[in-house]
Amino acid sequence: GHYSEAQITYLHVIESLSGTTRSVLSNMMEKEELDNLLQKGVEALSVKIRERIERFCEQELEEHEVLSLKNIEARIEEGTPWRKILEVGDEINADVIVMGTRKHNALGQALMGSTATKALTHSKRPVLVVPLGVG
Repeated sequence: GHYSEAQITYLHVIESLSGTTRSVLSNMMEKEELDNLLQKGVEALSVKIRERIERFCEQELEEHEVLSLKNIEARIEEGTPWRKILEVGDEINADVIVMGTRKHNALGQALMGSTATKALTHSKRPVLVVPLGVG
């Protein structure tokens, strides 16, 4: 918020449907129907993400912090999460990639999530991994 020219890209990556899943679904519905269903899901997710960003700006930023919604782009991409994160980081020439990670189980308490680990080990850019609370 102290950098009025800062640009933040909030990226959410949806894993691609496997070939088997697509095959099963194609037996139940037409391709156009499936594509429309997936598009509606992406649109609904986009609305949720935008609302989440707005809530964050309202609740977490103080008046003197100048970050505004015009500084934040929300993107939804499809692909392998860690690869897509690095790809978009390169595309937008990100100064830093910030990722959250959760502890899912006892092993997860000692290790970061696989997406964060892979992004961290394959990135040519700085990666900041932030542990997130449960819930």
